[in-house]
Amino acid sequence: QLQLVESGGGLVQPGGSLRLSCAASGFTLDGYPIGWFRQAPGKEREGVSCIRHGDAITYYADSVKGRFTTSRDNANNTVYLQMNSLKPEDTGVYYCAVSTRWYIDHCPNLNDIPYWGKGTLVTVSS
Repeated sequence: QLQLVESGGGLVQPGGSLRLSCAASGFTLDGYPIGWFRQAPGKEREGVSCIRHGDAITYYADSVKGRFTTSRDNANNTVYLQMNSLKPEDTGVYYCAVSTRWYIDHCPNLNDIPYWGKGTLVTVSS
């Protein structure tokens, strides 16, 4: 059974850091593009970062570029999202997801996603 499990969320002060993990079971993460999405209260879910299968090329939304880093550990079948210099507007539920498509200029669209994790809450507040 295919499963994605996110962890690492929590409460952090502005300027702080968190590292989210997305552990996969039932399939090999390296075989698919993987996206990190977030949904802030009252807002639509948006892609913030994604990593391509194979060569691990990454893409970042402008809002997180230079602050977030996505990486993949094939040995542990896990994708990470390192988040630095966090801002209150980074608050939301963060989801990892398997995509059926890769784009060169943006993360996968929501309708490209057949499998989602359940999410982990990140709250940036003083």
